[in-house]
Amino acid sequence: MFKKLLIANRGEIACRVIKTARKMGIPTVALYSDADKAALHVQMADEAIHIGPSPANQSYIVIDKVIAAIKASGADAVHPGYGFLSENAKFAEALDAAGVAFVGPPVGAIESMGDKITSKKIAQKANVSTVPGYMGLIEDADEAVKISGEIGYPVMIKASAGGGGKGMRIAWNDEKAREGFQSSKNEAANSFGDDRIFIEKFVTQPRHIEIQVLADKHGNCIYLNERECSIQRRNQKVVEEAPSPFLDEATRKAMGEQSCALAKAVGYASAGTVEFIVDGDKNFYFLEMNTRLQVEHPVTELITGVDLVEQMIRVAAGEELSIKQDDVGINGWAIENRLYAEDPYRNFLPSIGRLTRYRPPEEVAAGPMVDEGTWHGDAATGDTAVRNDTGVYEGGEISMYYDPMIAKLCTWGSNRPAAIEAMRTALDSFEVEGIGHNLPFVAAVMDHPKFISGDMTTAFIAEEYPDGFEGVILDGPALRRIAAASAAMHRVAEIRRARVSGRMDNHERKVGSDWVVTLQGETFPVSISADKTGADVTFDEGESLRVEGDWTPGDQLAKMTVGGAPLVLKVGKITQGFRIRSRGADLKVNVRSPRQAELAALMPEKLPPDTSKMLLCPMPGLIVKVDVAVGDEVQEGQALCTVEAMKMENILRAEKKGVVSKINADSGDSLAVDDVIMEFE
Repeated sequence: MFKKLLIANRGEIACRVIKTARKMGIPTVALYSDADKAALHVQMADEAIHIGPSPANQSYIVIDKVIAAIKASGADAVHPGYGFLSENAKFAEALDAAGVAFVGPPVGAIESMGDKITSKKIAQKANVSTVPGYMGLIEDADEAVKISGEIGYPVMIKASAGGGGKGMRIAWNDEKAREGFQSSKNEAANSFGDDRIFIEKFVTQPRHIEIQVLADKHGNCIYLNERECSIQRRNQKVVEEAPSPFLDEATRKAMGEQSCALAKAVGYASAGTVEFIVDGDKNFYFLEMNTRLQVEHPVTELITGVDLVEQMIRVAAGEELSIKQDDVGINGWAIENRLYAEDPYRNFLPSIGRLTRYRPPEEVAAGPMVDEGTWHGDAATGDTAVRNDTGVYEGGEISMYYDPMIAKLCTWGSNRPAAIEAMRTALDSFEVEGIGHNLPFVAAVMDHPKFISGDMTTAFIAEEYPDGFEGVILDGPALRRIAAASAAMHRVAEIRRARVSGRMDNHERKVGSDWVVTLQGETFPVSISADKTGADVTFDEGESLRVEGDWTPGDQLAKMTVGGAPLVLKVGKITQGFRIRSRGADLKVNVRSPRQAELAALMPEKLPPDTSKMLLCPMPGLIVKVDVAVGDEVQEGQALCTVEAMKMENILRAEKKGVVSKINADSGDSLAVDDVIMEFE
């Protein structure tokens, strides 16, 4: 076995690899850029080496710098994680030349499968069904438009060396093809140092289902079932689960066997993933093979009990797989939600800053553990498990230089409904403050009827949230439960306030029992009768809900039982009430005495400032280019400028017809959220 393992990556995946290496007794070496000096993976590793400036193209993906760090550390093996150099054949060759083991597949497999154009040609020769497309390289935008027209819109424009949604655009017409080609080319160059582009047919109403394979250097290959990854935004996965609610055993077997055949055809050895597009009739088409560990690998580990990182290390050390295909089963159900530093209320644009509060739910392993460090549930027990793979901590900074994903929250249950319910509670219990994040959005997805039924495609987000995410509107029963909980919490806070003031002897008797709760535009007059174990909150029409819990003023998380069912609330104090967040909803909840409520109803509503004639920067980022000039008349939908943040280019467009009167920013300028880019007459 290896004596020392260097992780050529950062963030949560570096932390994930360190956990398994520690379990195996292998010392670890972390790399860090200027921005990552105090990062969690640096703290967890046995030693750490500075790799260069903050931008990845000056540090983490500079092969010579990584090789120098390997030699300095004395590491005899390298795990690349995902992204960065994980699918870079030149890096694998450099390691081989240095006599260092690469915890990944052979160079030939990386070259064959890591390049999407080459992999499709190999798949076709192996009689694997592939999506129609143009396998050659596209030289310029004119050729992209011509080829797109020949294939037939819609088309997918993709970076040949791409991954993680970078360098990908869907084009529905010539204009979008021309525009998408250039943006994909730019993103590919910035993210991968390779701007080659190809085009394929975009299959409408598809499901994205992938097969996890595991192969050794002795000719053995197995598949560890599938993952459903259909819920995506901008071609980047948001929610994953294993198994898929759509596949039957026959389709699963066919996809798995085909995946192993493809892996064997290229001499694959390590963990890898074969991705497919699956239509409504369960016809599947090869999409690509990722010659690395996938972001969503934890859900496979949760239903199989197999530590994929450990298996990768053992394969790299020359060991034969100890797992046979017949040993692989499906134990329960697992779901993963990716926590991104993106503001769902600003069309999911990147958010950076300090994590003033970061309190994930407690990790829980249900059933017998396979071994220390492996998260595994037992379907026979009916328990649930919670796992959170993360690379950040409270007080740390979310940088603009890297991918916006900061955690992967996973839950396991004995069946899909149990896993979903566990995820709902875990999301409600996850406290994140200081940055914009997508927790409200993924919480909304967990309650969406299409997700609950398993009836979703890769168009789920575009179809169900066509105008973006504006928060969740709770139904009547949910509002009443929150109203009852808020009234009970307010009563506790009022008693605390009376005690602190020292003005009352019998504090509880002096605090009133009648209150008016207002939230989401609805008003609920209630009466509270409390005892030592909780409170009965009675609504004016006679319904009563029992509220129990140990919340005390100042607690930012309330775990309560309301009406006999659990309820988890994130709680913030506001004047005459609380800011309550639950199940994707962000609510201003006012709890007032009847007289206060009567007076509040007479107060005028404060209107927000008018910014309709301004283009505001929706995220911290860099202005790549400005497409208009002062005096230009712009039309609705016209591109105004391009802002780059977290390796993604975002084109800002005119919301309506107008004339540009002033431009406040130019190419190369760094802007903060809500900085005024330009103004209109």
